[in-house]
Amino acid sequence: MGEITRIFKTLIGYLKRPGLYPELGRKIIKNTVNRGNAFKGKDKTNSWAAQKAVSQKGAVFMLFGLDIEAFRSDYADVLKTAEQRERECPIKMGGPGALELLYYACEFTNAKHVVETGVAYGWSSLASLLSLSKRGGTLYSSDMPYLAQDGDQYVGCVVPQNLKTGWKLFRFADKESLPKIFAENAVFDVLHYDSDKSYNGRMWAYEVLYQHLKKGGVFISDDIGDNSAYQDFCEKNNIETRVIGYEGKYIGVFVK
Repeated sequence: MGEITRIFKTLIGYLKRPGLYPELGRKIIKNTVNRGNAFKGKDKTNSWAAQKAVSQKGAVFMLFGLDIEAFRSDYADVLKTAEQRERECPIKMGGPGALELLYYACEFTNAKHVVETGVAYGWSSLASLLSLSKRGGTLYSSDMPYLAQDGDQYVGCVVPQNLKTGWKLFRFADKESLPKIFAENAVFDVLHYDSDKSYNGRMWAYEVLYQHLKKGGVFISDDIGDNSAYQDFCEKNNIETRVIGYEGKYIGVFVK
């Protein structure tokens, strides 16, 4: 798909959905007035993250006292089916990520309520739901429609039907989805951030999400090397965080 075609299809997609108009306005501002903020502090944070980075296995053991080895064998069939569903999907979205981190964060907290931003194929959703289903818990997800690809029907496609009873998907930008989610449930055991990658978008969401995370809950943010928002947030709030080096990127995680 050419860049002009993609932009045109995205604009038409926004215009067809009044519920997304506020996000359209924010996108225009972000890509014009605030364009320079997207990668604010990137070099600083990549240097900081590289010094702190440990493996996913090491971080899960240090934070939760748990070994991640059993996950891939315990859920081998589920993961194999999910991989097949991803291969069959006609559009390209984000890959699996650190599934063990999410699963064992839920196990560590005995989670019943989890919130995530960003779904794509639904790999992170799957990891959380595999744990939540043991306790009859609920995953609340915020995810923008894939407007340029007509991809709405494929969001969360790797999540099996039997797990969807514990899943509530809100199809708006975070600034519209999160208030709706918090109106349904105010306190969460685990939160996972993987949506708006801009500096300003992250700083807004981190503050809001942190307020709704219980003491002893787990905070996870993907792709923290894109800018310094995660580092700045942790330093501002005197948070001691772990950093995971994973597939050439960095993930931030801490227990509140």
